[in-house]
Amino acid sequence: MVTQAPETRIVDQWRVSCDGGEGALGHPRVWLQIPHETGFVECPYCDAKIIHKDFEGKVEQA
Repeated sequence: MVTQAPETRIVDQWRVSCDGGEGALGHPRVWLQIPHETGFVECPYCDAKIIHKDFEGKVEQA
């Protein structure tokens, strides 16, 4: 069985929400703040890496 890598999204906001994106199979919506120092945050539920557009190409993606 192959496990898929967590999703990586590029966004233009510093405060973002994540709900797993799977409808009923997702997770509760959480609001996450992207730190200006690192440029990314990982969802504590689904491990999605959310990268601010200013840091695209500067953060290692999954």
